[in-house]
Order: sequence, then C-alpha cells, then structure tokens
Amino acid sequence: MSTDFTRPGSETVEALRRSVVDSRAALLEDLGALVAIPGIAWDSFDAADLDRSAEAVAGLLRELPFDGVEVLRAPTDSEDRPGHPAVVARKAAAPGRPTILLYAHHDVQPPGKRELWETEPFEAVEKDGRLWGRGAADDKAGVMAHVGALRAFFAQHGSEPGLGITVFVEGEEEAGSPGFEAFLAAHRDKLAADVIVIADSANWEVGVPALTTSLRGVVGGIVEVAVLDHAVHSGMFGGPILDAPTVLSRLIATLHDDDGAVAVEGLLSEDHTDVDYDEARFRADAGVLDGVRLAGRGSISSRIWTQPAISVTGIDVTEVDKASNTIAATARAKLSLRIAPGQDPKVAGEALRRHVEEHAPFGAHVTFHLEETGPSFRADTDAVSSRIALWAFEEAWGRPAVTAGMGGSIPFTATLTEAYPEAQILITGIEDPDTRAHSANESLHIEDFLHAVTAEALVLSALAEQETSPGSSPAE
Repeated sequence: MSTDFTRPGSETVEALRRSVVDSRAALLEDLGALVAIPGIAWDSFDAADLDRSAEAVAGLLRELPFDGVEVLRAPTDSEDRPGHPAVVARKAAAPGRPTILLYAHHDVQPPGKRELWETEPFEAVEKDGRLWGRGAADDKAGVMAHVGALRAFFAQHGSEPGLGITVFVEGEEEAGSPGFEAFLAAHRDKLAADVIVIADSANWEVGVPALTTSLRGVVGGIVEVAVLDHAVHSGMFGGPILDAPTVLSRLIATLHDDDGAVAVEGLLSEDHTDVDYDEARFRADAGVLDGVRLAGRGSISSRIWTQPAISVTGIDVTEVDKASNTIAATARAKLSLRIAPGQDPKVAGEALRRHVEEHAPFGAHVTFHLEETGPSFRADTDAVSSRIALWAFEEAWGRPAVTAGMGGSIPFTATLTEAYPEAQILITGIEDPDTRAHSANESLHIEDFLHAVTAEALVLSALAEQETSPGSSPAE
C-alpha cells in the first residue's frame, strides 16, 4: 500500500505552529475556567454543575464558525432523570470531502480526599511546567485540544475549509457512558464521520508522542460471600466458622497464581507489543515501593496492554473504628477485569463468574453480579488517517511518535466502530505517565499539551487536502 498522502505546505505548517504558540495564554485560561466547574456525572453529585460544564464547552465552540452547536441528551425512561448533557457542534463537508469527528468528554472524576491534594482540586494552578487540577488532563485538556486546534485551523483555512467537522463532547464518560448507545441511536446521523479522533489517551512519556493502537476491554462486577444467616459472637462461635472477610480474602487470592498472573481460565493473553516498557521506568511512573515485586509474566508492556489483569477496587466489610467482637456473616468486593484485545467481554464475564463460583472456600455461598462490560479495540495502522497522525506528531514534537497500546478501556470506541464500520479511528494522547488521572494531584504537562494542539491542527489541515476517502491511500 502506498504511504503517500497530500501534506500541507511548509508555510501552512509553520503558520499553524505559530498560531498555537501565540495562543498559549488563552488556551490555559479557557482550560482553567473549565477545570473550575466540578461537573461529575454520578448521581451523588449536583447535576447542575454538569449542566454548567456542558454550557461552558458549548460557549467555546459557538465562538467558532460551526453551522450549529447543540447541548443534547440521551433519551431516558424517566422525566425526572434526563440523560447527561453532551455537546455537538457541526460543520458540513463540501461535496466529496471527508468529515472528521473530534471526541472528548467534559465530565470528570470526583476529587477524592482533599488532604491528598497539594492544590485545590477545582482550581487550575500552573507550576513546574504543569497545570494542576481535576480534569486539567482527563479530559478537559482533550476538549481544549480540539478547541485550540480548530481555532488555528479556521484562522489558516477560513470559515469554509471544505473539510466536514463534528465535535462531540460527552458528559458521562467517567460514569461508564451508560447513555451512549441510546444517544448514538437518537443522533446517529449527526455523529457520522470518515475519521474519528478520540482525545482521551496518553503519550509514551513527556516529550514523546504516541498513537494508541490497542485498548484492553473491561469487565466489572461484584462478588459477595456469605457464611452465616446473621452475625455471631467471635468468642462464642469462632473457630469452626471463618468470618466472611477471611473467606472473601481466600477467594480473591485464587484470582492470581504464585507469580501474580491472572489464573482465571478462558481469558485470552498475548505477550507481544511493538515497544517495551523498561522496568525501572515503570516502577517510577507507577510509584512502586522499593522491594515490591512486580506481578505476572512476560514483557511489562504486554502485562498492561495485551494480557488480562484483575484488580480489587473496593471491599465492603466492617470499618475498623466500628468493629466489635463479631464474626461477619457477609462481605463483598468490586472486581475490575481488564481483558486483552480481541477478547469477547461477555465470554470474559462468564469466565470470571464461573471461577469465583467454583472456587468458593469452605463451601461459602458466592454470588457474582456483573455490572459492566466494554469491548477492546485494535487500530488499523495502515490507514491513511493513521499515517497522517504519525506525520503530524513528528512535526509537532520534532521526533517520531511511537505506536503503543493502553491498558485502560474506552468501551464506546468499539460501539463507534460498529456504528460506523468504514470510519478510521485515531486515539490520541493528552496525558503522560505522571498525569495521575483519577487520582489526587492530577496535572497536565503544558508543553506536550501545546504539541498535541499543534498536531491536531496539522491533522485537520492534512485531511482538508485529501480528495479521496481518508480510509485508503489517495494513490490507489
């Protein structure tokens, strides 16, 4: 297959680069204003903040020459609980020209414990070359990468560039996108595109861009063990009866073998990746304590990209400060299973259910409640859009990009692939290994953010030059 595509001229490239550099202050100011809005799509948080967040994003997009900007919601069965607000902006393509869809999400994770933060969670603070704050990276930086790239692109190409552009900023990604399929069913025509850019991934490291070429899928569920029909006195009955937390702990221990590799039968695993993750760097990036041995087998990159992983993300037992001398009758844990690319999430969910039910310690009653499943993803790196992205990354960063997998999951990526099978999907990075998304002290590396804005502006310009479908080479 030919690797040729029509590149923008050097004057256009330099003009876009200068435009982004000159807009640094405005981009960070607008990003800071978004960070200040605690839009969280969980029922336990104020929905009004999520509405304010959506309106703020819509306001930024209305400053650009789109044909229209709307705040839309997925249809629901309850008038009292409408769908979470998403923002859609559209610019129609000229006849025969491609359309690009730019995705990000404006909702964020809860801040967690305030005492763990070095700055106020919902106040953008610039220090040490980074912008700190909840959502500063995940994913309000993705929103602003689109806005910044579009500002530069329209300034260079005018308000009628020929390229069709749709911006879709979701409002419930951190809650698992529960309404996405209903939203897609209601607004399928509005989101149709030839190329889809998902700005919600990570770069290889600070100063090294990455195109995400695979994602693990996800299976989430709750396992509960019961040993008694009511709690009893630990002195009167302890000995013949193991408490539920102990039994649950023994059950959890069966999920991994002695090397820490996942021991659930029926899960796919692959030990092959394009690049490897140096162990010393991985330890530093993850904050692994001295002396802690890494789990699993195979290359580290395969362990986080192409092999399954199971984590216990929550346990319900009696709190230590409230504990009495009582044998607990029940205990439960929330399990997060990441599945290898190509694994059917429903099959994986059944494998996990079967494992916990068949490994019940001491005959304890075990129930498993499947909560979520999300498919994995593999990119077509031979597509013209992928080659355009890799060229744009090298132009923006001044060094070649790597193609890398990601251990995290973006379940709706597979949904988009099914809905628009001819579309090419690009997953781009705003974060870096020290971003700490979902954790306290989330931050964004500012210079890499500006490079990402430049790269996306270059992608837009290159696609605007294409006269054939970007899914195949123009030379064919």
